[in-house]
Amino acid sequence: MGHHLKNTSKREIFMKITLAKSAGFCLGVKRALSIAHDIAKTNDKVYMLGDIVHNEDVVRDIKAIGIKKAKKLTRCTKKTLLIRAHGIPLKIRERAQKLGYHIVDATCPMVEEIHKIAIAMESQGFPVIVIGDKKHDEVKGIVGQLRYKALVLEDTKDIPVKKLKSFSKAAVVVQSTQNTENVSEIIAVLKTLIKDIRFFNTICKPTRTRQDEIRKLAKANETIIIIGSKTSANTKRLYQISKSLNRRTYWVQSADGLKKSWFKGVKTVGVDSGASTPDSTTNSVINQIRSYP
Repeated sequence: MGHHLKNTSKREIFMKITLAKSAGFCLGVKRALSIAHDIAKTNDKVYMLGDIVHNEDVVRDIKAIGIKKAKKLTRCTKKTLLIRAHGIPLKIRERAQKLGYHIVDATCPMVEEIHKIAIAMESQGFPVIVIGDKKHDEVKGIVGQLRYKALVLEDTKDIPVKKLKSFSKAAVVVQSTQNTENVSEIIAVLKTLIKDIRFFNTICKPTRTRQDEIRKLAKANETIIIIGSKTSANTKRLYQISKSLNRRTYWVQSADGLKKSWFKGVKTVGVDSGASTPDSTTNSVINQIRSYP
């Protein structure tokens, strides 16, 4: 009998770790990194404004292959400006061309699609509303394609009800990594205020898939670990969704951020990582969790 109990306690100690199928680099990030590596091989004067994606490990790798970060654009010859995955405002691109930069565009194709929709709707006379994080690079890039100032809404509290009642029409686009539920709530309110509303749900497919998966993972596991940079919008969204469903959700940038106490007596752990988190970072986090006695 004692032997049987011993076996049970061993089984209880065993921890099952489930990694989300959609974890890690999305296609837009893979494409941007591939473009960066290709251009770095042929050119030693490649510059970027800001980081290629929001992840510290990736940024280190990009620096290591010789791509430099420019604080500002200067008049030049033979310099290349690499436009990162989030895209940039049109004025900055035009200024870079005037100053003599050769442009290599690594903007995510799905973000480019949002630019095209916003430009087309504005040219048809629709004021543009962007659902997204005001300070995020992707949102700045979308707003920066337009001639007139776009209204940016982060959540329902942001909606200027009085102002919008005077709008007879509007076009709405969405930051590609937004939370689907947040967008639905905002749109529901906008539809009550503006008669002619053209809504383009431009949340990208990888984001939708990730968000659906984290909802299931959060309910099916005792503890959830989200891996990614604190500057990553899509990682933040995964964390927020998971935390709302499972209070034992923790967000780490790397294995260094883990705490042994999170896993005490825990049998099931779900792991997910943002769209700009390298597999190597995720693997080191999982190995660290496995090492806990």
